[in-house]
Amino acid sequence: MFLLFKKTLAHFFDFVAPLSDFETNVSHRLDSSGTFGGKCGLFPKAGAKVLLFFDMTKCFGKKVQKKCKKSVFLPIFGQNSCLNGKILVTLRSNLSQMKKVLALGNALTDILMQVSDEQVQSLGLVKGSMNHISLESARYIQDKFSTIRKSMIAGGSASNTVNALAALGTQTAFIGKIGNDEIGEFFRQNAERNGVRPVLLPSRLMSGNCIALITPDGERTFATYLGAAANLKPENIMPEMFEGYDYFHIEGYIVQNHELIAKAVRLAKEAGQVVSLDLASFNVVNENKEFLTDLVEKYVDIIFANEDESFAYTHLAPEDAVQELARQCRIAVVKVGKAGSFVQCGEERHHVPAVCTTCIDSTGAGDYYAAGFLYGQVHGYDLNTCAQIGTMVAGRVCEVLGAKLSDETWHELKGLINALFMQ
Repeated sequence: MFLLFKKTLAHFFDFVAPLSDFETNVSHRLDSSGTFGGKCGLFPKAGAKVLLFFDMTKCFGKKVQKKCKKSVFLPIFGQNSCLNGKILVTLRSNLSQMKKVLALGNALTDILMQVSDEQVQSLGLVKGSMNHISLESARYIQDKFSTIRKSMIAGGSASNTVNALAALGTQTAFIGKIGNDEIGEFFRQNAERNGVRPVLLPSRLMSGNCIALITPDGERTFATYLGAAANLKPENIMPEMFEGYDYFHIEGYIVQNHELIAKAVRLAKEAGQVVSLDLASFNVVNENKEFLTDLVEKYVDIIFANEDESFAYTHLAPEDAVQELARQCRIAVVKVGKAGSFVQCGEERHHVPAVCTTCIDSTGAGDYYAAGFLYGQVHGYDLNTCAQIGTMVAGRVCEVLGAKLSDETWHELKGLINALFMQ
């Protein structure tokens, strides 16, 4: 005998797996053996079925213990429900109740080139740095390396993060500014194709692009022509843009526009959002230290930094820097490359080792770490699990050229994330 439900048992199935992995009419069968059945590392798409198990003898209105770190209360199914230990639940996920992430950043398209250390030095650039350049300089670099194979990928730090979140199943949107040109249209279409809602304001300037010079060790040096991206102004940011979102993510690359950032975080807080900030680059921190300190202490809930950025901000080693950052905001993350990452919230602190990968290009690794970490936050995972998800996602993007993963890799990552949750 089966009992069919048409309402989402959100408080139960959020616990089993993120609601983003379930859609209308996903069916779940429950049995009485007391364990989860099937390969719990892989969760279904729309229309698929999954076999779950639990102790039905404790079902009706009592606490149900599963072989997990948590327990939940199941609703009472009925006074005379003699189900012989089996219930078929037809789940209709209410996607409007899922937490959503909004981001603000530079709408940039990355132009990737693999070069030598000497070629980076010949341009007078510091290896590993982010540099703002003029349109003329951008054309000079492209002409200088005209014989080198190039690839073009929609980028920008915050844009990378929400595109990765969307690939994991989270509802996202991105606020930025583009020109009326081929690069701008490429950026818009990429966002829409990936499931990100583009809130892209028009500009008369050429769309921004970022030349990423990638050396054999995977380190990248950025030469960025901001163009239209830098033309985003405080008066362009409106309260209605923040409606319906739960998290607001901003990239450090736009911190130079103090008035824009100040207005954006104020509106985010007025909308009740959790604010996360990626410091983005050590030279950004050095040039805006006073403003950043005030921003972090007053508005930021989650901060992401790599070893160089955390040192520029705190003048401390990573394990001490994360502690100092956690004093200023709720959650601090310091990434230390092959040594993993340190995360801290209050007195809770973890070191998560890096995953073993063959690093081809570290472009977007920090952005993807933030995506994985925020994915865990959105779905209520503990601090250590959030860091592990961020580590897994960042590790995969280091294996490819440019911040873009295949659909097959995203599918595999979803399975690994769900398997991690079930441990």
